[in-house]
Amino acid sequence: MKTSQNTVLITGGSAGIGFELAKQLSAKNNHVIIVGRNPERLQKAAALLQNVTAINADISDAADVETLVAKLISDFPNLNIVINNAGAASLSDLLNNTDTFEKASAEMHTNYLSVIRLNEKLLPTLKKQSEAAIVNVSSIVAFVPGKVTATYSASKAALHSYTQALRVALAETPVKVFELMPPLVDTEFSTEIGGHNGIPASQVADEFLAGLETDNYEIRVAGTEQLYQLYLSSPAEALKALHSRTS
Repeated sequence: MKTSQNTVLITGGSAGIGFELAKQLSAKNNHVIIVGRNPERLQKAAALLQNVTAINADISDAADVETLVAKLISDFPNLNIVINNAGAASLSDLLNNTDTFEKASAEMHTNYLSVIRLNEKLLPTLKKQSEAAIVNVSSIVAFVPGKVTATYSASKAALHSYTQALRVALAETPVKVFELMPPLVDTEFSTEIGGHNGIPASQVADEFLAGLETDNYEIRVAGTEQLYQLYLSSPAEALKALHSRTS
């Protein structure tokens, strides 16, 4: 997949991994469209980037998505890469929480169902391009769940399964399907779960671009690859290893 001269949509593009992806892609002569819920933070992010358009929208809100998709179809008919990066996460105490269902509902809606909706609405545009890509950002916990992120892990596992099926479904089209699987990353998003111990978001963006260029459809960043290999040999040992890192 080419890494320049694309028109790229990044949800959750105003901070963290999304912002780093936007920064590196815009520097490589791509036009980047960043989407975020917080208009002030979105504009601050856009001011730091080149070749960027900022659109205020909440991808978990159906009305916002309709407006967003209409604008994209009208103003950016050459859109050929969609990066589904926006996410929601909550700490889970499965033993003592009384609001696990509510937290899980929000996570599943944002991290999984909203991705399906946006992809479905943009596929007609993507399929018109000579080369296109959908990138779903999941996580190391897509195949080894975290105890304190149990419902978040479940939403990313659902996203992982859907991504694999979507790749097969689109195999005979111009649309390639990638999955970006970071480990713990040092961002505001991960502060509650010890994000300061994670890798920098710039490393995720570096490995993403390398994977995109070589058509590596499952981009398992840094420690995700090591845990994945352990998971293949022993899921039980991989589960122990993940929790020994986060305990």
